Amino acid sequence: MMQIGSWTFPNPVFVAPMAGVTDRPYRRLCKALGAGHAVSEMAASNPKLWHSVKTSRRVDHTGEPDPVAVQIAGSDPAMMAEAAVFNIQKGAKIIDINMGCPAKKVCSVSSGSALLRDEARVVAILREVVDACAPYQIPVTLKTRTGWDRDSINAVRIAQLAEELGIAALTLHGRTRCDFYQGQAEYDTIKAVKAAIGIPVIANGDIDSPEKAKFVLDYTGADAVMIGRAAQGRPWIFREVAYYLQHQRFLAPPTNGEIEALLLEHLEDHYQFYGEFTGVRTARKHIGWYFAHLPAAKGWLDHINRIESTHEQLQSIQRWFSDQDAKAFFINPLARAS
Repeated sequence: MMQIGSWTFPNPVFVAPMAGVTDRPYRRLCKALGAGHAVSEMAASNPKLWHSVKTSRRVDHTGEPDPVAVQIAGSDPAMMAEAAVFNIQKGAKIIDINMGCPAKKVCSVSSGSALLRDEARVVAILREVVDACAPYQIPVTLKTRTGWDRDSINAVRIAQLAEELGIAALTLHGRTRCDFYQGQAEYDTIKAVKAAIGIPVIANGDIDSPEKAKFVLDYTGADAVMIGRAAQGRPWIFREVAYYLQHQRFLAPPTNGEIEALLLEHLEDHYQFYGEFTGVRTARKHIGWYFAHLPAAKGWLDHINRIESTHEQLQSIQRWFSDQDAKAFFINPLARAS
């Protein structure tokens, strides 16, 4: 079992922080379905934004099992340190630093993976945040990419600096910033990083099945895997992967009835968290992910995207599952057959 600071995790299958996705309801659901650890979507380091509606939601961890891990993003070392303390006071037990986001709006302000082009700033941010968290005995982790582009791969150097400066664990996505999410993630750099440092390494990128998770762990020697996009609409992937890693056989996929119950539970929590107006709108993407593999559901999803009532949204989903033709078609290719 992997450890970060004083925290020991039940399995090495983690939820990736994804902006607009890994909110509190989603993290709670993933943890309930077997995720060993979950990191929040990134929170702003700018104090002017801390009391905005968006940031207030992102620092709301009510009912979330510990350890609560909050990812912070920014480019100013002092501001990042201040943000770390702010989030600790809001309940964070682990602080994660984002140096991997490839989004243009993030990189254009020298945050996220843009920091990989400025190692001096990387050092300053890591030092300031680690020092700020030390009095609270809060471990700091780092999520990053292999480099800015394929001509400037510097993940090993960044990882060594991170270890020297007191980072407790490192997550590495096997793409450069300029790769965005295109092509295939590569794992040779993750393997090289694991060989170069002694702190735990979490492998991230294109891990979408139990077999792929095992391959990546075996090939890289990483201590854990982190799953992001493959869990959208398929949150039970965490228990499938954890079971496979432990038993070397596949877990039976969830039944249609279980999928319905999970989706409805997810939505109820989602609505409570966001409220009626925002909840019905932000739920649409999650519903779309659950049904994305069903060509016959396209017209129905168009209808879902026009609904403006949470009650009606739930009723529409219940009607879908109660329709025997639809239910027969909802054979679960989202989860592997055993």
